[in-house]
Amino acid sequence: MRWAVLLCGAASVWAAPFSHKLHLQLKPDCLSCHAAAAASTRVEDNLLPVEGVCLPCHQPAPPQGLSIKKPSVPLLTRFDHKKHLSMGNLAPVIASAIDTKAYFSAPGDIRRHLNTKNACGACHRGMEESEEVTRAALPEMADCLTCHNKIDNPFSCETCHVRGPNLKPATHTPDYLDRHNSKKSPLDKPSCVVCHGRRFTCLGCH
Repeated sequence: MRWAVLLCGAASVWAAPFSHKLHLQLKPDCLSCHAAAAASTRVEDNLLPVEGVCLPCHQPAPPQGLSIKKPSVPLLTRFDHKKHLSMGNLAPVIASAIDTKAYFSAPGDIRRHLNTKNACGACHRGMEESEEVTRAALPEMADCLTCHNKIDNPFSCETCHVRGPNLKPATHTPDYLDRHNSKKSPLDKPSCVVCHGRRFTCLGCH
């Protein structure tokens, strides 16, 4: 049997071959493999499966061993999986925000994944179709803002995010405002809403 090596924490994690589609057909409960998520209260917790979870099905083990490395810590200061799982399935909440145009971003194809009874699938969408590990499986910031919608940047940003320049998009260079005024940079106000809120004005920051 061929083994896919999941290199979490390395750059290649976002293109690692692993079929959630196949595994969810065998074990539809995400917590069967990601057992630590049920009790996780810290963003730095390692929620990837331990080797023992894979070995009952994947025997014999490969000669080089199974490599599931610890993931890198995201640019968040806190996230509580235990608390969010205790609230049940949040998919209807996010779906309602999209349907009522209250979602803080262009939803793309998110809505079609929200008729799910899987609480994990509310935020980690499309896993039942996924053949590789990519960023597409991660929640959008707009998902969080469906409930946590009090935006007072930069102060509210640092409630969840690590303080520093990484909070600012790469487009926000020192000449950003000048480029806007000269129309050299396209104005995409809907994308600004995620960080600045719905009622922002450019002069409110500048």
